Amino acid sequence: MDTSHIRNFSIIAHIDHGKSTLADRILERTGVLSIREKKDQFLDQMDLERERGITIKASPVRIDYHSKPGQNFLFNLIDTPGHVDFSYEVSRSLAACEGALLVVDATQGVEAQTLANAYLAIDNDLELIPVINKIDLPGADPEKVKKEIEDIIGIDASGAILASAKEGVGIEEVLESVITRIPPPKGDPDKPLSALLFDSWYDSYQGVVMIVRLFDGRIRIGDRIRLFSTGTSYEVTNLGVVAPMLREVSGLSAGEVGAIIAGIKDLHETKIGDTITLDDNPASSPLPGFKHIKPMVFAGLYPIENNQYEPLKSAIEKLSLNDSSFTYEPETSTALGFGFRCGFLGLLHKEIVQERLEREYGLELVTTAPTVAYNIYIHGGQAVSVDNPANFPEDRSIQKIEEPYVLLTIHIPSEYVGAVLKLCEEKRGLQREMKYLTQSKVMIVYELPLSEMISDFYDKLKSLSRGYASMEYEFLEYKVSDLIKLNILINGEPVDALSVIVHKDSAYYRGRSLTEKLRKVIPRQLFEVNIQAAIGSRVIAKESVKALRKDVLAKCYGGDITRKRKLLEKQKEGKKRMKQVGVINIPQEAFLSVLKTE
Repeated sequence: MDTSHIRNFSIIAHIDHGKSTLADRILERTGVLSIREKKDQFLDQMDLERERGITIKASPVRIDYHSKPGQNFLFNLIDTPGHVDFSYEVSRSLAACEGALLVVDATQGVEAQTLANAYLAIDNDLELIPVINKIDLPGADPEKVKKEIEDIIGIDASGAILASAKEGVGIEEVLESVITRIPPPKGDPDKPLSALLFDSWYDSYQGVVMIVRLFDGRIRIGDRIRLFSTGTSYEVTNLGVVAPMLREVSGLSAGEVGAIIAGIKDLHETKIGDTITLDDNPASSPLPGFKHIKPMVFAGLYPIENNQYEPLKSAIEKLSLNDSSFTYEPETSTALGFGFRCGFLGLLHKEIVQERLEREYGLELVTTAPTVAYNIYIHGGQAVSVDNPANFPEDRSIQKIEEPYVLLTIHIPSEYVGAVLKLCEEKRGLQREMKYLTQSKVMIVYELPLSEMISDFYDKLKSLSRGYASMEYEFLEYKVSDLIKLNILINGEPVDALSVIVHKDSAYYRGRSLTEKLRKVIPRQLFEVNIQAAIGSRVIAKESVKALRKDVLAKCYGGDITRKRKLLEKQKEGKKRMKQVGVINIPQEAFLSVLKTE
């Protein structure tokens, strides 16, 4: 097809501003979906996506559109994930587009994620079309939102489209504006092939399906392709377009978006953002912006029952086939037995993986408190990366420790500024900027340790702002910090799964809080249970769970006091013996208490 009749665009928005609903209306209006196929949030294939109202997995779709003047156009709607954890995938999906619909809720205005995604689009030189959604709601104020878009994002909103995706209002204007305001793709079909890989999944029958945007060149079945990042080459066995189901085509050319199948068996071979070219006539250089995705948050996943280890292993292997950013390796815990140390892009990614394992594979899991990867420099100059407190080296050998920091942007109503500033200071934050975007809306920018943010920061932020705060973050750098390992001991035995890495200044408070919470959640035994928090060999906090006691004096009604003392001494000896051999079952609540400490 002539590239002047192709439009590649995306929809970007804050969570719950109506992105998926708008996509549904576009698919219905253009006839992509039949009446039988129609369902809410069509592009969100997972139940989790529908329940949470977020997009987890990008879903491109090819649309044939007949415009009002009677011309035929080819739209490629590249639906992007909506959460900060997937910001790299969003940036690669946006790089495959020439324009984007910036959807803003008419009642809520510009939020943190609206701003972050808009800046990502601007960085990729995309043409932004503001769409003010939900104008049918009683609290809608489109004029105020237009002013916010101009003042905060800095783009002209005079031509913003007023729409209600739920009611189907403004959909025609959106489609026509895609033609008139988003430029057609540039590219030369006669140049060497240069295609951006921005999504992939694993198919049980065909292997890895790669979704690509062709910038230059052509590709046909039988061509031999090469992946720039690995240098490996494969023969193309099938080509297709997603419309919205995979449909076979004989070839793809510059400006188009389609699927390449080349018999690749390992999803980790196909890295998001990689460049695909022809093996016999390669492009001179890869497309810009590629980087290796590294997990930012780590946690241990363990089955509650030991006999569930093999089903867990099988489930994790299957899940990783469709999620190249999820990493795992086996590990053993003295408290929890055999499990896996898993790496995630962020807290939401962790929740999604855990929930999918429990729902789709019927597993019951214990999850340890999430941690981040620290760079620890040992005396002698050697550097090691540690993401598990159990592998934390001895204090005497450590020269310095670096922890990851993020740049955190928070949007809040002005009345909650004081409480949010206090929260950020408590979490060791360093204020960078505070700006009044409007009279009632404030933007606060902080440098914050990632380890502080992944605990209960988001819950507290929402609580302090009564749900009105929105936040966005990006990785900043590693900084030197004064960190130590805090051990939790139960009856003198360290429980590695409950150990945490904390800042020296907050170690005592964290230790005291942990021991108090554990005292409440560990059930009483027939012997006393001592709970201690220790730094090295120094105990800094202690609590105990009193023993359950049988009334051994019930049968003694009268008689000499020595009889009673004898029975009590016998009971005391028995409890001492029981304490030596007794096994304490630590419930899941104990591990959750590590995460939610005051």
